[in-house]
Amino acid sequence: MGLLLSCFDYSPVAEDEFHDWYDTEHIPERQRVPGFLDCQRWLAVDRPRSSIATYDLAGVDVLRSPGYLAIGYDNNSPWTHRVGWRCIKLLRFEGEQIAPGDELPPRSPGALLVWAFNLDGAREAAFIDWFESEHRPRVSTVAEVHSARLFHATASTHRYVALYHLTSPEALKSAEWRDAVEDAWTQRFGAHERDRFRMLAARYVRKS
Repeated sequence: MGLLLSCFDYSPVAEDEFHDWYDTEHIPERQRVPGFLDCQRWLAVDRPRSSIATYDLAGVDVLRSPGYLAIGYDNNSPWTHRVGWRCIKLLRFEGEQIAPGDELPPRSPGALLVWAFNLDGAREAAFIDWFESEHRPRVSTVAEVHSARLFHATASTHRYVALYHLTSPEALKSAEWRDAVEDAWTQRFGAHERDRFRMLAARYVRKS
């Protein structure tokens, strides 16, 4: 399983055109490409005018397929050049899912937490083992957490991205969350974490 993740500050463009571009062209183009399995949009709750798009893929090689090359990179549409390229890129991540190996996101979560980071190299193997064998089982006991997935970069400024699908943004305020995620992570690997990027977002719903 692969992931393409795009996080933007869209304040340089008109909000209505940004959403029209995403909803009526950009997302539908990608949904038609073989290997794009799930496309979801989110709006940040802790950053003004910031957006997340998650694209779950059959594999990261889908981003080098003829179907994607026909619409991406040098072949981006004029609308993408006018709107998308004016946005401020916060994070773009391409990678493979490593924990668990083949899980798609839940269908109707209310919120998403993106946690991107680098680690000191000597800690990476221990971290991956901890995430799969200890962290995910513990997080699964938190009532508002639907899933926790870990991705390893094939192209990004950040080597890892953890995605947490939540019932609502309020999940992060609970003592359960702090104990299972924030505190446990900091105690085990906080001293070795670098370049943290964290964004909490609510599911995007298009206005009628």
